[in-house]
Amino acid sequence: MCGIVGAVAREDVVPFLVQGLCQLEYRGYDSAGIGILNNDIRVLKSFGRVHKLKEKISKASFRGLIGIAHTRWATHGRPSEKNAHPHVSGNKIAIVHNGIIEDHELLRRQLLLDGQQFFSETDSEIIAHLIIQEVGRKRVSVLEATQRCLPKLKGSYALAIINREKPDELIIARRGSPILIGLAKNAIYCASDVSAIIEKTAKVVHLEDGDVATLSCDGYRIYDTNGKTVSRQVSTSRIAHNDVSLGRHKHFMQKEVYEQPQAINDTLSMALAGESINPNLFGSTAGEIFSNINSITILGCGTSYHAGLTARYWIEDLAGIPCNVEISSEYRYRNRPPEQDNLVIVASQSGETADTIAALQQALSLQGNCSLAICNVPESSLVRLSHLKFLTRAGPEIGVASTKAFTTQLVSFFLLAITLAKAKGKLTQNQENSHLSLLKKLPSLVKTALGLEKAIKGWADIFSTKNNCIFLGRGIHYPIALEGALKLKEISYVHAEGYPAGELKHGPLALIDNNFPVVVVAPNDLLLEKLKSNMKEVSARGGELYVFADSNSAIKEEPGLSIIAMPDDSSHISPIVHTIPLQLLAYHTALLKGTDIDKPRNLAKSVTVE
Repeated sequence: MCGIVGAVAREDVVPFLVQGLCQLEYRGYDSAGIGILNNDIRVLKSFGRVHKLKEKISKASFRGLIGIAHTRWATHGRPSEKNAHPHVSGNKIAIVHNGIIEDHELLRRQLLLDGQQFFSETDSEIIAHLIIQEVGRKRVSVLEATQRCLPKLKGSYALAIINREKPDELIIARRGSPILIGLAKNAIYCASDVSAIIEKTAKVVHLEDGDVATLSCDGYRIYDTNGKTVSRQVSTSRIAHNDVSLGRHKHFMQKEVYEQPQAINDTLSMALAGESINPNLFGSTAGEIFSNINSITILGCGTSYHAGLTARYWIEDLAGIPCNVEISSEYRYRNRPPEQDNLVIVASQSGETADTIAALQQALSLQGNCSLAICNVPESSLVRLSHLKFLTRAGPEIGVASTKAFTTQLVSFFLLAITLAKAKGKLTQNQENSHLSLLKKLPSLVKTALGLEKAIKGWADIFSTKNNCIFLGRGIHYPIALEGALKLKEISYVHAEGYPAGELKHGPLALIDNNFPVVVVAPNDLLLEKLKSNMKEVSARGGELYVFADSNSAIKEEPGLSIIAMPDDSSHISPIVHTIPLQLLAYHTALLKGTDIDKPRNLAKSVTVE
């Protein structure tokens, strides 16, 4: 959730650290801090946005060749300056930490009994004091003390440490939370996200779980859980600086909504290069695995969970394979019988979602099933843990509210459904050709949907004055209603819920009055007549209906019922196309309400804690 950036260089690192924090603002945070080592350890912290920290730095003589910086999203201890990182122990070390230490209460009690004084309410400060205690008791180096202390910590961590013992060396470590090394001439960097260092270098090394590393201008060394020196692959990030800049747009969310035709086209490019679908899109062994599976489990959180719910309809309809979709954070905490020949699919934009990683590990440890990651980051933990992978080529997504990551996940799942149907012998050549032809039209259909923005702005004028609303859908469009409600509540703070339209009379209908807008996703499909009946139920109670309908749906505007006509002929891919106007409605409602669209309160982009 939080952001870490660190540097060792032959020049002042403070400007770089501040810029790195700015690049990590999208992850969500409530406070920020920076620590440098220049004879002594010096720390500056601020509650609120990074610009407040920049103001403090500008008023201080704050320079150094080595430093660490952090944006904090509060878990243990309220958002405040004293709880901001870095945390210092004995003026000998300073640390920044992402993650959660689950046994912090026990460790804190032990440290208090030993006479240790605490200056924050955080679980993170414990780590600094444990390391210094180990240094004093065992007369060992800070590196060795760190290696000895980490096994005592239950939970997850990404750490960066500066210490007076070695003023030209950074120590970093990871378990559960990501941290990487950036390689450059005359400098070396660390960060929780490559976007923080991309201006300096694209060459990165990702630590594995349990790794500890030392960084200096002369190079780096990585140690595994046994303390042995190991090598990790050096890769070149495909992210460019322009990918993480706003350009001509007001907000990253707006930019990313409009990047969807290109993101979808890029995601489809490999699949549509030939005349037929090749299972090798998902990995060299995918063909054999897909032929032998008899069931599927999809795991995801938030938006990725909604993508999985949509995928279930495609997979069961086209491939005839039973499909179960579960929220990652719930999956690992219930007993379930082993399933033979089951494929576990995990979906995540970042590939570092802690709940989804833990759920995948649980599934593999219990059943040893094959796994497939659908992810936007090739070097991420989920991709490295999975047997198969499909990369959504959405490019960096900075806005907290996921847009292009969602639609490219949907595209990936539809490709998967086609591939599974082919592997199971349930897809004729004509059907395959029809699906591929439809996918080739998808980027232009999304562009057409983006062209509805003017009409959607009119609706946003109304929604910005409301406190509650319901989104309705049926069948495969019910998950799209869930996603539309999630987008609206995330960034505009309007309370919104998604429901299957047939469930209205089982409770939600009690909420309907003339001040309660109801958004309806109404494609011209087999459930349209059922959906029209549900709309009548709303109208009869004085509810205001706002309907996204295909032009051939035979739904007419009338008092209390407004319509925006959607592109026709999208059939199977209709859920993807109908997603676009719901994103725009959320964006323009939030814009009118003046909320922080890219950094909504209390939320974070990369959820790396449980």
